[in-house]
Amino acid sequence: MTAARADTTPIPVLLPRAGAGHQFVLYADACSGVPGAPHEATFAAVNATVARLRPQPEFICFPGDEIQGLLADDTALRAQWHHWLAREMSWLDPAIPRYHATGNHTTYDAASEAIFREALPHLPRNGPPGQEGLAYWTRRGDLLLIVVNTLWSGGGGEGRVETDWLNRTLAAHADARHKLVMGHHPIFPVNGFAGAYQREVAPADGAAFWRILARHGVIAYLCSHMLAFDVQVHAGVLQILTAGAGTAHLMPPETEYLHCVQVALDAAGLRYQTLDTAGAIREWLGWPLPEPSPLAWQALPQGAAAPALSQPNDSAPGAQFVSWRFAGITAPAGSGEAQTLLAGWDDGPGLATLWIGLLGPENRLGVLLSPQPGRSPHLWHGPPLDPDAPFAIEVAIHTGMGPGGILWRRDERSPWSSHDQRLIVGSRAPLLAAPLGARPRPARPRRSPIPGTTVAGVVAGGGAAVGIEPGAWHLLCTWRTWRCILDLMREDACLVYFA
Repeated sequence: MTAARADTTPIPVLLPRAGAGHQFVLYADACSGVPGAPHEATFAAVNATVARLRPQPEFICFPGDEIQGLLADDTALRAQWHHWLAREMSWLDPAIPRYHATGNHTTYDAASEAIFREALPHLPRNGPPGQEGLAYWTRRGDLLLIVVNTLWSGGGGEGRVETDWLNRTLAAHADARHKLVMGHHPIFPVNGFAGAYQREVAPADGAAFWRILARHGVIAYLCSHMLAFDVQVHAGVLQILTAGAGTAHLMPPETEYLHCVQVALDAAGLRYQTLDTAGAIREWLGWPLPEPSPLAWQALPQGAAAPALSQPNDSAPGAQFVSWRFAGITAPAGSGEAQTLLAGWDDGPGLATLWIGLLGPENRLGVLLSPQPGRSPHLWHGPPLDPDAPFAIEVAIHTGMGPGGILWRRDERSPWSSHDQRLIVGSRAPLLAAPLGARPRPARPRRSPIPGTTVAGVVAGGGAAVGIEPGAWHLLCTWRTWRCILDLMREDACLVYFA
């Protein structure tokens, strides 16, 4: 590494609880390998943070784009790999295994795939036919790591992924307590940057791929490519995206940062902390989320009323977890008018800072956040609900998960999924950092709130309640006023849980 006067203060890592499990580092997209180029310095800054971890990781996962690559000159491509391995990674203890995935900068044709295999001969050759050394699996005790190739030249190139071999491999290792899958391209768009094949895996391939992960109990898909840090959950499986190992262009640069992710796995689940080049903890999560006690839910009165919940502790480190349970009867078919389930606002002239309701004739669950007065709200879409029919659904906000922390599920027996973000946000800022805004959304409810409709909830502040490690960065939920408006016709109810 080339950093001068680098901070060598040890950074404590998350360790497996009860002494049993695994801890490793996940980072990617250095796009380096060129002596003296800008990414050599930025990659060195991220490596300096990894070098400070104590203890050092058991292994490293690097889901692609180690080097700048994208060359037709094989000699020059080999030179980049040599510089990256022999110089830029020379600080790493050679006893620490490294697991790599193919990437669009490194394996973009058959010749570059051959050089990838040549540069990384230690990777297992047990992948599907034709992809040996490009896709593979490995066991580390009770941990199964499968690395897939999302751009094989023999399978259609970028944005395609093989699933038959993946399904067979997961089935053959059903005994593994921890199952992780790693590849370069995300399955779900990140920060509003979307584009099948080149930004995320093709829709048909991605849907089949995700069904397999959920069926086999995979805890997370580890990926990169989009130059950001992002976490989402779909059908109970995390998509953890990290692409901050040195590429200077970030998506978007206003909010993203260079980073690495330190991960711990144990019998209770997965935890991570995302560290920037100063070694500061910027984001963290513990998964799965704890289930609240049935006694923890609080009832709120229907209609615009004074705050009925205790205010979250806005000085406690950690994230806030807020969950609402809604039950009622949807509007008849053909009615596209917005129906408010819940809105929160303050005494100013702006829009509701938080609005949850149903949108369009398909009764699609929607969440709107308006953190900045005078700016367009950020919209998230959930599932459509059948018209003129009873429904029950749970909506949650996990403030430590960024844009992926707008969650929904059918009930406590169903897995969580992130809502689909409909525009570019990219914000790593608190999802509920601003006071709740001043008015309900301008769209009028179909009817006035019905007398007797209830809202219920629970508040618990701080990181420990949701399995999140305290750190230097925390979220402020300063709610000066809490209001609830429910207008779903008849027999409506809402429960809400805060942690």
